Amino acid sequence: MTVPASRTLRVAVVGAGYVATHHLAALSRLDFVEVVGLCDSNLTAAEALAKRFKIGQVAATLADLAGAKPEVVYVLTPPASHASLAIAAMDMGCHVLVEKPIADTAADCEAMLAKSQATGLKLGVNHSDLFDPVLMRALGASKNGEIGEVLSVDIVRNSEYPPYAGGPLPGMVTQGSYPFRDLGVHGLYTIEAFIGAISRVDVRYQSRGSDPNLGFDEWQAQAQSATGVGRLLLSWNARPMENRLLVRGTRGIIEVDRFTQVCRIHRVLPGPKFIGILLNAFFSAAKDVFRIPLNVLRFATGRLKPSPGIQRGAEAFARAVRFDETPPFTAEDGLRLARLLDPLCVEPDLARLQQLEARYVDLPAADALVTGAAGFLGRAVVAALRAQGRTVRVLVRRPVAAFANDDGIQSVVGDLGDPRMVDHAVAGARIVYHVGAAMRGGPRDFEAGTIWGTRNVLDACRRHATARLVYVSSMSVFDHAGRRNDEVLTEGYRFEPHPQLRGAYTQTKLTAELMVADAIANEGIPAVILRPGQIFGPGAEQVTPNGTIALAGRWIAIGDGSVPLPLVYRDDIVDALLLAAESPRALGRIFNLVDTDSVDRNEYLNRCKRRLGDGLRVMWMPQWVFMCLAIGVELLGKALKRDVPLTRYRVRSLRPLTNFDTSAARDALGWVPKVGVRKGLDITFGTD
Repeated sequence: MTVPASRTLRVAVVGAGYVATHHLAALSRLDFVEVVGLCDSNLTAAEALAKRFKIGQVAATLADLAGAKPEVVYVLTPPASHASLAIAAMDMGCHVLVEKPIADTAADCEAMLAKSQATGLKLGVNHSDLFDPVLMRALGASKNGEIGEVLSVDIVRNSEYPPYAGGPLPGMVTQGSYPFRDLGVHGLYTIEAFIGAISRVDVRYQSRGSDPNLGFDEWQAQAQSATGVGRLLLSWNARPMENRLLVRGTRGIIEVDRFTQVCRIHRVLPGPKFIGILLNAFFSAAKDVFRIPLNVLRFATGRLKPSPGIQRGAEAFARAVRFDETPPFTAEDGLRLARLLDPLCVEPDLARLQQLEARYVDLPAADALVTGAAGFLGRAVVAALRAQGRTVRVLVRRPVAAFANDDGIQSVVGDLGDPRMVDHAVAGARIVYHVGAAMRGGPRDFEAGTIWGTRNVLDACRRHATARLVYVSSMSVFDHAGRRNDEVLTEGYRFEPHPQLRGAYTQTKLTAELMVADAIANEGIPAVILRPGQIFGPGAEQVTPNGTIALAGRWIAIGDGSVPLPLVYRDDIVDALLLAAESPRALGRIFNLVDTDSVDRNEYLNRCKRRLGDGLRVMWMPQWVFMCLAIGVELLGKALKRDVPLTRYRVRSLRPLTNFDTSAARDALGWVPKVGVRKGLDITFGTD
């Protein structure tokens, strides 16, 4: 299909992830393009992105967009789906641009290419790094002979992936070769651009385990062409983040920093070698004084776009279709690299598959399952159950040595967000103590660990008819900013009305609690919900108390230090969990768990300081000062069009809840703190 130059190009986009935002931003700048539809199996994500870019039609599948009559389809999904989607799009009569890598295997790529040749439709792959302005500058210098003959290319990239966000395990988790397929392909085609077609690639890889969901996270590759060699280093552990390229020639060196968008060219200068080295260093440093701050400013103001190559590649393919030109990077380009990658991926893929399947060993029945068993509270629950002689199963993200040495503990290694793994862990456990939740990270971490985790636990408990689920919620679900000091906090106290303004922890804990409460009310799930106050004890001495935040190596205490803290000692909470698992009167109910013995923030912080000594620096700050800071941060966020971690509402919410009524736990559970906060403080921080 050839599109007349006078006509608008109708484009459909498949995939509503991060990359799609860049493609849509690029397409929105082209006056000859109309994005007629967006599809993704995650309709919520698709609808949000469609609203942002004013796209009229949203669908779950590509077939559902046939009525929009697209002429071009941009396939921006994980690589495993590229072939089927691209072929389906060409069956609809559409030209296709596929994000790199073009496909998971050379066979898939060959099938895509055959379909393109049979239909006469354009099929391109977005080798976006070669559209990066700073790399284009380096390529231009190389081709113009500014550094003589190119001898070698070195690429170093320290990366990170967005965290696993829950649901069936994606290719990033299941494929051992995924990091090299995903980012190594960038390195290979970039090396080719400087030294010509690669004839051989050797790889080495290992796992350092910073991300338990990433199989192999350290990669080294050496590529060889007829005229030069290339080396590629990929790391998901090395910090700070880095994305650099070094091109060595017979008469100079090109150095590229893609993060700061700086290209330095060091040429052989006349005169003594040592003087030339010094002059090159001086001139580069002098230029950097101006260009690096300028690039940072351009990025902050939006004049320099993130991932510029992705956007330029998207634009280039649209122009190629509009004007009936050959795409900048064709299916043949993608196939050549796929044939290089295929044999390199077999071994790590098999090793990763074996790793994952080894987790699903047959397990005998257990008295209890504890999620979050490696955490502060989870470990204590496991210890208490073992002290009673119970067999305990634990779900942990990484193996725990202490558990491995106890024959009464069954370890299941996996992620709460993974439905299959959670089902495996729940099967055969009489009682489930769902303690696990995300405690740090970004929104996707909290979504996987807290929302998906709780959904998976509930589903598994239904499926296996678990005798009882004990769910640990949080006082964070309550309305902090709107509370009056004279209000009594019972189990029916109002929820946080603006969880999105409180942050990911509050948002996800509230969502999770409501899910459990709904399962109790509407499905009869045998569950109990516990809302502990601030849990403290040995091992949590450096956890900030309510109304205090850790910032720049200091504890910043906001507002009045005489306000009582909603404290509860760890062992007392463990008692409550064990009681909730067995008490007939607890079934289907919610309990607040706070020690009513009063300890204010001043006393708690003084105890911390005596224990931690010079390692703890506490700064008191009036609330109004922090509020002014929040106003400034909010204004900066609006200017940069970015979410910010500090808002006025969060500052208003930074006050401990007080005045609890815990009679429900006392009457139904028989729960009375045995240790109590006073003795607990002595155990944790020592006596005065």
